[in-house]
Amino acid sequence: MARTAALYLLSYNSLQSLGWALALARVLSSYFSTKSVNGAYAFAGDLICFLQTISFVEVVHAAAGLVPSGVMLALMQWGGRTHFLLAILRQIPEVQGLPSVFITFMSWSMTEVIRYPHYALSCIGISLSWLTYLRYTAFIILYPIGIAPGEMWLMYQALPFIKERNLYADFFGRLSISYYHFVLAVLICYPVLWLKLYLHLFRQRGSKLGKHQTKKKV
Repeated sequence: MARTAALYLLSYNSLQSLGWALALARVLSSYFSTKSVNGAYAFAGDLICFLQTISFVEVVHAAAGLVPSGVMLALMQWGGRTHFLLAILRQIPEVQGLPSVFITFMSWSMTEVIRYPHYALSCIGISLSWLTYLRYTAFIILYPIGIAPGEMWLMYQALPFIKERNLYADFFGRLSISYYHFVLAVLICYPVLWLKLYLHLFRQRGSKLGKHQTKKKV
C-alpha cells in the first residue's frame, strides 16, 4: 500500500511539475512575443486554471493522510487561488490583460516549478540540497509579490466590474450580501490570512533546513 501511494504521489507531482514548467514557459513567451506584460492570461490562463483546479486532490491527500500537510491549510491555499482564478479573473475579460495577472502567474509558476519537483523526488527518497534550499527560501520573495501587486491588486481592480455587473447576484442574494462586498471582505482579510500562511512557511523553513543541515553534518 505504501509503495502504491508513493508511486501515485510521484506520478501526480511529476505531472504537475511538467504542467507548471509549461505554464512558466507560456508566461515568459507572452512577454517575449508581445514585448509587454499584458498577454499572460491569453497565453497561459487556461492551463493555469486547469492545473490549479485539479490540485484540489492535494486537499484529499492531506485528509487521507497521504501527506503530512494540514487539511485546513491545504484547503485555504487551494480555495484562495481557485476563487481568484475562476470566480474573478476568468469571468471578467477586462482584467485579464492587466500587469497584475503577469505578476501573479510568474510568482505562482516559479513557486510551483520548485515545489512539485521537490515533492516528486522526495517520493523516491532523493533530496537535492540546492532544491531543498530553494523550496524553503524562494517563497520569501515570491509569496509577497504574488499576493500584493498580484492577487490583491487585481481583485481591487476588478471591484468596479463586479459591482457594475452584480456578479453572482442569485447566489449571494440568498445570503443577504452582494459579491462585491464579499470580495471587499476578502481583501480586508487577505493580509491577516497571508501573514498566517507566511509565518507557517517560515516555521517550516527553520524545521526543514535545520534537519537538512544536521543530516549533512552526520
